[in-house]
Amino acid sequence: MDNSGHPQSGSGGAPPGPPPKGGGDGKRPREAGGGILMGRPFGVPVYVAPSWFLVAALITWVFGGQLDRVLPGLGAARYLVSLFFAVAFYASVLVHELAHTVAALRFDLPVRRIQLQFFGGVSEIEKESESPGREFVLAFVGPLLSLVLAGVFYLGMRGVTPGTVPGVLLAGLMVSNLIVAAFNLLPGLPLDGGRMLRAVVWKLSGRPMTGTVAAAWTGRALAVAVLIGLPLLSYAGGRGDQTAVTGADSLTDALLAAILAAIIWTGAGNSLRMARLRERLPGLRARTLTRRAVPVEPATPLSEALRRANEAGARALVVVDPQGDATGLVRESAIMSIPEHRRPWVAVSGLTQELRPGMRVSAELSGEELLDTLRETPASEYLVLEPTGEIYGVLSTADVERAFVQAMAQPTRP
Repeated sequence: MDNSGHPQSGSGGAPPGPPPKGGGDGKRPREAGGGILMGRPFGVPVYVAPSWFLVAALITWVFGGQLDRVLPGLGAARYLVSLFFAVAFYASVLVHELAHTVAALRFDLPVRRIQLQFFGGVSEIEKESESPGREFVLAFVGPLLSLVLAGVFYLGMRGVTPGTVPGVLLAGLMVSNLIVAAFNLLPGLPLDGGRMLRAVVWKLSGRPMTGTVAAAWTGRALAVAVLIGLPLLSYAGGRGDQTAVTGADSLTDALLAAILAAIIWTGAGNSLRMARLRERLPGLRARTLTRRAVPVEPATPLSEALRRANEAGARALVVVDPQGDATGLVRESAIMSIPEHRRPWVAVSGLTQELRPGMRVSAELSGEELLDTLRETPASEYLVLEPTGEIYGVLSTADVERAFVQAMAQPTRP
């Protein structure tokens, strides 16, 4: 199963979010939960999540049981063949994801990483397509490559003897890639078919949000259909084959259906949440969120600096050198830690956070660009500058987080 991590799919990609809490070391947080790094094709890191090993073991066990019936002479070696099949299948999934990645890079959309995990892979594309046509192509190339792989394995089958290990492996890989392609073409988010449906509705309505709502609710309906329909189909197939359906088989089918339904339902819900978030992001503007600031020299007593700020109607202090160039910011948390009766005796230099690279931001930043800039250098406050280089004010991370939450709380138009 492919849960390509396009911004609208919410499948673990790199969606925009509030800036991180201010840190004092200026280091970018390490990415967690990536798994084992396997390589960097096209410059994009490929990780194998720990859950992959669980699924690989399950595939090895299930496929090994099937091989025992098809090729009984293999004995215990059938599990080595099954393990090879599991690895080859996930290599096919990787090709599927690389198709998404290459298309995204072709459209100048950054790809954070590819992750092979439980029930498939994720291509974490960090930005949204600019047009419904590109969205459709970006979604369609994955299933298309799976179909191409199925055709390649079919041609390989014709070149080997049926009933042999190569023949069985090629047949299994052909069928599995057909299943991957067919499943991902189902028209519901977070599947590729859902993204294709989103692109079509986006094109017809002119609004990406309308496409997301339609595809997400179709995905939720699909999740319910999987939850109910998969066990019923399995039961009906067992009766048609006049094969006894045991309680264990029924429980396994129901568990698999529940897992698949939960993944689809959650992905569809995340798609709605991410779409709403991105629709509200343009309202986050550095210029409107910035606090007015007054410049003070390092030796200025805190009480005097606060008096000047109150007179000017400012809410922040910028420490400047004798030439008037900004050298640091007086942290709000540091001000609050000083009792009022001590403020005349404390110079602002003792409360100043030095301006590190990345703590100077443009007043013209907004939306995702603003959040990405703040993530690059986590801090509690940033110096905001005009395009001409003049001091505009101080941007507090707390103010950005508050505006972010308020934007997410606004109702969404379908």
